[in-house]
Amino acid sequence: MKPFPILILLSLSGAALAQTASTKKTTTQLNEVVITADKESPSLTVPSLEARKEQIAQTVPGGAGVVDAEDYKRGRASTLKDALDFAPGVLIQSRFGAEESRLSIRGSGIQRTFHGRGIWLMQDGVPLNLADGGFDMQAIEPLSSNYIEVYRGANALQYGATTLGGAINFISQTGHTASPFQSRFEIGSFNTRRAQISSGFVSGDMDVYASISASQTDGFRDYSEQESLRIFANIGTKLSANLENRFYLTWVDSKSQLPGSLLKTELNANPEIAAPGAQVPLVPGGAGYQRRDYQLFRLANKLTFSDGDNSLALSLFWSWKDLDHPIFQVIDQLSNDIGFDLRYDGHNHLLGLNNGLTVGLGFMYGNTEDNRYANVAGNRGALLAQNRTQSMNLNFYFQDQLHLTDTLSFIFGSSVTYANRDLNEELLFGLNNTDRQEFWGFSPKLGLLWDITPKSQVYFNASRSFEPPSFGELTAIGAGFPSLVSLRPQTATTLEIGTRGEADRIAWDFSYYYAWLDDEMLTLGVPGNATLTTNAGRTIHQGIEFALNADLWRNLTTASAEDYDRLVLRQNFLWNDFRFARDARWGDRMLPGIPPFYYRAELLYEHPCGFYFGPNVEWSPRRFAADLARTTFADPYALLGLKLGYRTKKGVSFFVEVRNLTDETYAPTTGVVQDASIAPTPFNPRPGAVFMPGDGRAFYAGVEFKW
Repeated sequence: MKPFPILILLSLSGAALAQTASTKKTTTQLNEVVITADKESPSLTVPSLEARKEQIAQTVPGGAGVVDAEDYKRGRASTLKDALDFAPGVLIQSRFGAEESRLSIRGSGIQRTFHGRGIWLMQDGVPLNLADGGFDMQAIEPLSSNYIEVYRGANALQYGATTLGGAINFISQTGHTASPFQSRFEIGSFNTRRAQISSGFVSGDMDVYASISASQTDGFRDYSEQESLRIFANIGTKLSANLENRFYLTWVDSKSQLPGSLLKTELNANPEIAAPGAQVPLVPGGAGYQRRDYQLFRLANKLTFSDGDNSLALSLFWSWKDLDHPIFQVIDQLSNDIGFDLRYDGHNHLLGLNNGLTVGLGFMYGNTEDNRYANVAGNRGALLAQNRTQSMNLNFYFQDQLHLTDTLSFIFGSSVTYANRDLNEELLFGLNNTDRQEFWGFSPKLGLLWDITPKSQVYFNASRSFEPPSFGELTAIGAGFPSLVSLRPQTATTLEIGTRGEADRIAWDFSYYYAWLDDEMLTLGVPGNATLTTNAGRTIHQGIEFALNADLWRNLTTASAEDYDRLVLRQNFLWNDFRFARDARWGDRMLPGIPPFYYRAELLYEHPCGFYFGPNVEWSPRRFAADLARTTFADPYALLGLKLGYRTKKGVSFFVEVRNLTDETYAPTTGVVQDASIAPTPFNPRPGAVFMPGDGRAFYAGVEFKW
């Protein structure tokens, strides 16, 4: 473990170097002028990267930031973990090298390792979530994004998001930002192959971007093959100088084998095996050959009017989803979701002071035909349940920023949300589980934002969050005949204080938050159904989100004050303290499933010609429980990697990457259960099988062509 504290010390040394460096003031001014020249975007619907960075810094009194796609494209860029691993405050851990992961911000969706919950996922501000709140990670292609916005917690209110975790907004490439012709090819361990071809161009008042990507891998584990085909396209049309329309098309075809979770003894003996019964049924004709095959067709449209000080945007979307999911049963779902969002942003004066106002109204409706069959060796057997589920959300939101002085602003806002969830059962075997539940939420927010320098801020905010349950919580896991359970929405009151900015050679993003949660949705277990989601009492989520980047050394082989080479250290640190609060049964026990500490860092040498090389680490230094009873723990681990490559705006780029260089056996994430030490039963023969092994040593290489 010794190398990791050294990396932290190197970062602090970088701070000292920054204070003693003799970089001239004129150099800083020249850099600012260059950046300013690129801020204005030629598209009204898709802001430029530089403009969004500046806008977030000036308007968000809390944890928020931007991930430049050019950063993660310097290595393997296949999954959301590849794209978001260095985003401050984001914890994302793959289940078995797959696209589906535990994606959590501030403990959102703490028991989900698949089909996410608790975060609002968007494409250019248009929701990707289904109407019940769940989202599919396969709906995103990281390679087709220009950059990614991450709004932690209530800082996502400006998009109408009210969940504890906040929002992640994937900003698309357009004909203005993409290369006229680009192709990328990746190969790697476990017979991994991935390819993308894209093009972007402008013709008169129209711009077009299209991307086609395909991937296939056998996976590190037995029975973990995955393959996908994705098409992403958008067409922007300038109807006038102040009016633009952008139309989006998405097609996803994703197929995944599910190798299942292992006992700890199995993990340590051979992490490559599949769980018994995940592939070959434990009994002839029983459940087996478990998979998650998924198709998505999505159309969206965004019409934006802007005169510089005021903008009005109308977003519409429709998504069609077909899920074929053999697990304990065969889950066959066909979903149709529609929605709109009408949003106004204005910059004016209030009480003689500069003022910014956002007002919006969002609506979503989803209808799903949910049929359940017996799993007979991966095939449909007898029909067990036939249901139709319906979800509806209506959300009014506003946020106002009043500039009290040139450097101090006061932000206040709120959202009012109505949601309902319907289960309509078509009578089968004489059963009728038809039910309807309704939820109301009020989520206010107050904040202060102080510019201590032109490039750094200190902030504070207090907020409420509101999250109605998705159908994943409202129906019991493993229920043969789905029925709605009685759940209250999860709410929280959160306080946050922090700072972000840059000074000479250092950039930082630091937030501390403390949240009091009421009715957190957890699998606490009840008599007769240990996997039922219920409302916990009061729980506490507190933590630190800290990113620190430092240029430790410049001009190692160059002498220019502008085009210099450098040794740069990028770091991302999380402290997660999630626990019960004086619970009658669990006391102040920590919640399972999330590591208390997580550290990610890379030390790269970068040359202005585009060459880069260096090591990286992923470190989880403390064990964490996989069950509420705290009988079963995932062990600490440390992974070492190396990356080498060359990247240019036009021409040929390449990378070579090694992951888990020491071939560590580890479980980056686990399932979450009540008690993993209970005796096996016919209905739960492997209660301790909660571990999801991470990939072993892996090599990847890629080449990209841009013209």
